[in-house]
Amino acid sequence: MKKYLILKAVIICLFSINQSYAQQKNWYKGNLHTHSYWSDGDEFPEMIMEWYKDRDYQFVALSDHNIIAEGVKAKMVPQEPLYEKAFAEYLDKYGEDWINYRKTEKGIQVQLKTLQEFRPLFEEDGKFMIFKAEEVTSYLDNKAVHMGAINIEEVIKPKDGENIVELIQNNLDAIIEHGENTGRPVLQHLNHPNFTYAISAEDIKQLDGERFFEVFNGHPYVNNYGDSIHDSTEEMWDQVNIAYHAMKKPLLLGIATDDSHHYHKFGSQWSNAGRGWVEVRASELTPEAIIEAMQKGDFYASTGVELSDVNFQDHTLSIKIREKKDVHYEIRFIGVKEGSLKSEVLQITEGSEASFNIPENVLFVRAKIVSDKLKKNPYREGDTEVAWTQPVTRN
Repeated sequence: MKKYLILKAVIICLFSINQSYAQQKNWYKGNLHTHSYWSDGDEFPEMIMEWYKDRDYQFVALSDHNIIAEGVKAKMVPQEPLYEKAFAEYLDKYGEDWINYRKTEKGIQVQLKTLQEFRPLFEEDGKFMIFKAEEVTSYLDNKAVHMGAINIEEVIKPKDGENIVELIQNNLDAIIEHGENTGRPVLQHLNHPNFTYAISAEDIKQLDGERFFEVFNGHPYVNNYGDSIHDSTEEMWDQVNIAYHAMKKPLLLGIATDDSHHYHKFGSQWSNAGRGWVEVRASELTPEAIIEAMQKGDFYASTGVELSDVNFQDHTLSIKIREKKDVHYEIRFIGVKEGSLKSEVLQITEGSEASFNIPENVLFVRAKIVSDKLKKNPYREGDTEVAWTQPVTRN
């Protein structure tokens, strides 16, 4: 009997340990908006994946315009010393056996490697993953509408519309339908709404099924901060969520991305890698786990600030920062009170951690963490590193 009780206790202990490990979650860093020579980027996908993996990203979505890295596509290397040198470095790293190219009168023509070909070079279980993705790109007159489609099976053809709202909705529906038809989780996000000032908060309010948008995008032409007559993307975010809350829709969630295009020219006039990303708290590094966590809002967007914990329990949003030496942090809790038509800063805490209990008269709250550390190679000169958590409600 005694042996039986001991054995039973051991089994219960082992089961508890296994349950604890099963429920353990980790933070995974990733960029969901990346371009290559497959569309209008200026680098080979292998070199891009290497850049991100070497800098401790755990996932990347290669999201070229209306194409995925499949089939046969050749690229003429621009006849500029900078790009010819970059090709020589690519050739030196991967070798003649890997790269299929030829020299012509118009320059060097290179056959691009497909995702199926280069994926095995980089992916490692639990360490690095590449999403098959596309930036579904469509236009209405001179207005550009770009939408990220992450973890897709095949190219999603862009849809038209009689107006901006209809155009976005038609493409959103096509991306959702693709996920339903393929039986795989697909993440969709509305990209850089202020690019060509094509999309307003009023447009986004009218959409059905929109869950994610870029609150920050690293491309120099996307107008993150708005201007004298256009709201910033952060202001748009709150305006949309006031409407979504009233309509009892799920709140819109904000991501940060690079929208990287330029890998050889650097500065605020170029769209460089390393400007914006998401940190996702998930059970494992798989497409299913990452997308599930993001759909639950278990992630934050960042341009440099790192968080060790984000917790929402008993109506209280708590933030803990992974501090950097000699950096000062300000945690701003931003929300909207009942009856108000705009957001406001409800509490400011200086330091590395803070909590905010949501009053009954506040519709939703999110946190913005602002540091005094200047961002290296910023979107705009003078930018400091920041992070945004996702909005939460009392209910």
